[in-house]
Amino acid sequence: MTARSLVDRAGTALALVIVAGVFGALIGPQFFAPGNLELMARQTAIVSMAAIGMTIVIIAGGIDLSVGSIIALSTVVIALLLRMGVSPVMAAAGSVIAGALCGLVNGVLITQLRVVPFIVTLGTMLVIRGAAKGLAEERRIEAPVTWLNDLLRVPRGGALLPSGIWAVIALALIIAGLLRYTRFGRHVFAIGSNERMARLCGVAITRTKIVVYVLTAAFAGFGGLLQFSKLSVGDPTVAVGLELDVIAAVIIGGGSLAGGRGTVAGTLIGAAIMTVIQIGCSQQGLANWVQQIVTGGIIVAAVALDRMRTTAV
Repeated sequence: MTARSLVDRAGTALALVIVAGVFGALIGPQFFAPGNLELMARQTAIVSMAAIGMTIVIIAGGIDLSVGSIIALSTVVIALLLRMGVSPVMAAAGSVIAGALCGLVNGVLITQLRVVPFIVTLGTMLVIRGAAKGLAEERRIEAPVTWLNDLLRVPRGGALLPSGIWAVIALALIIAGLLRYTRFGRHVFAIGSNERMARLCGVAITRTKIVVYVLTAAFAGFGGLLQFSKLSVGDPTVAVGLELDVIAAVIIGGGSLAGGRGTVAGTLIGAAIMTVIQIGCSQQGLANWVQQIVTGGIIVAAVALDRMRTTAV
């Protein structure tokens, strides 16, 4: 790990402490009450799960605007499968597989049609959202209660964190190791840094990109699983605009839209910052339009920060 990456990560962690401290001072001690911390942890887990996947694709120099729609589709798939009598394990697997298939479509379209990822995933964002609404017949789908509903709830008996958050931590460690210690991870960074040079060095560009988009969408599917656990229903209208929070989390955490840079740890801190700001604004009593302005400003600031980082290199 370079000194620069350590400084960036320390700066991001300090930003989280400052943001939390500001809202704690404005709102009062109740902002750090156990119930409120649990609320923030649940929302951070959903954003983090999708952002782990987004980290991979942004490091590779791409982007995926369809993750919010994939999350919505995944909640619908889980609810439908549970209503059909499928076991919770298979329903959860179905949500991840549905996401991965969406990522496969994205990857194939981007690599075979040679269209920029922004345009392809903007289109699939609408297609997938429409598919979710069609499957759900434009309504929420009630599902039988199973252990999936408890993934983001602190269990009785003194457990420190819900099982869903432990899953986020475990998957984050796996992807961090994958990016840092495997040939696939080196290829992802190489493609994001200089795709032409990576091709000359023998990197399988097409195959690697397809795998990247499949992984990104699969993590969105995992995010949909956590979203279902939070809502207990399949909702085709959920997670609208969440892709922007996910992208902002990656950039705030040290990722670059130019590709070639990013860390899973930084992304998790960025996701926590986004959640603290949004929940803090809501509990401060700010109107919805003010919250949207604040969130939009953060996204613009994150992109500007990314630009300054890229220029400084």
